[in-house]
Amino acid sequence: MKILLVCAGGMSTGLLMKKMEKYWEENGEKHSINAVGLSEYPDVYKDYDIIMAGPQVSYRLKQIKEDTGLPCETIPSFDYAIGNCENIMKIANRLYEQK
Repeated sequence: MKILLVCAGGMSTGLLMKKMEKYWEENGEKHSINAVGLSEYPDVYKDYDIIMAGPQVSYRLKQIKEDTGLPCETIPSFDYAIGNCENIMKIANRLYEQK
């Protein structure tokens, strides 16, 4: 699965990206993930299966869905804040099934 994380500038999702990569490594999973800011997703989304947005850009989720046609969802604030990789992967897997 190839996941694109989108936030305001790509910095906070960059931290989450590192946590997700470590989680996958520890659990023997193989996925791909990248973090970008709102201004960048239109240029790269075609290389991904799903898009997950940080809570700070949830107001743009409808626009992201319309622009990309990919399954998209906002990561819940608490899971995002603590980097709850297990819960985030449950959402990612559900989105991937919609593809």
